Amino acid sequence: MWTHRSWSGRFLPHPLPAHERLRAYAGWCDAVEGNTTFYATPSRETVSSWAEQTGPDFRFLPKLPKAVTHGHRLTGGEGELLAFLDAVEPLGPRAHMLWVQLPGAFAPDDVPVLDRFLRTLPTTHRYAVEVRHPAFFTEPGAVRALEDTLGRHGAEWVPFDTTAFFRTPPTSDAEREAWTRKPRLPLRTRALTDRPVVRYLGRDDPARTVEGWQPWLDVVAAWLREGRSPTVFVHTPDNADAPELARRFHDEVRARVPGLAPLPEPAPVGPATLF
Repeated sequence: MWTHRSWSGRFLPHPLPAHERLRAYAGWCDAVEGNTTFYATPSRETVSSWAEQTGPDFRFLPKLPKAVTHGHRLTGGEGELLAFLDAVEPLGPRAHMLWVQLPGAFAPDDVPVLDRFLRTLPTTHRYAVEVRHPAFFTEPGAVRALEDTLGRHGAEWVPFDTTAFFRTPPTSDAEREAWTRKPRLPLRTRALTDRPVVRYLGRDDPARTVEGWQPWLDVVAAWLREGRSPTVFVHTPDNADAPELARRFHDEVRARVPGLAPLPEPAPVGPATLF
């Protein structure tokens, strides 16, 4: 996301027109998940405005429509897919990867379906795939089959790290809601391509979020030293501190890899002085 009620007046200026919020967010972070496209395909005009509000190096990772991945289970929905591909075209190189998020019911036996689907996608884009069936994380044969399929298409495997979140019981309303909705999956840190993608879910307590991401610092630093270009998304159940936490994660990785460029400097939210 690039807007959140609790960010207004804190991370983003208030008031701020809707068509300026992404520009303000881009001063804090240089990438965003395209979760909105999962639920509804925007117009080309809307996507053009996203491109106009961001620099050429900003990274969008828009998700394919839910109708394609969950409704048709990759075996139909050609019209919805074509409409999505047409809509995101104005992003140009800002479309870092297109994200194929699959339902928890998508099992190892369905991997051939994914293989056929990836074969039909245009090679003008790079792709990242997120799976949630537990067998992909616990059965060696299922891991190999999925990795082989993704490797044939140059696609990345997106891990959703919820291990720190589920380590202890929830302590807030937002955590209790996430407790019932988020997947409980083993930690995966293996990258398949030069563009690894990580989703990390911490806790509403920033200190516990930082504690939980410690293993990722060395992993991401190693990827950078290998010449890879990772993208890391930091979430918490209420997301109240997410932009600040994302910048802290970046700074902690940068302390290990000094050559990593800093994130942009956010614009002031309010006047520097009262007078």
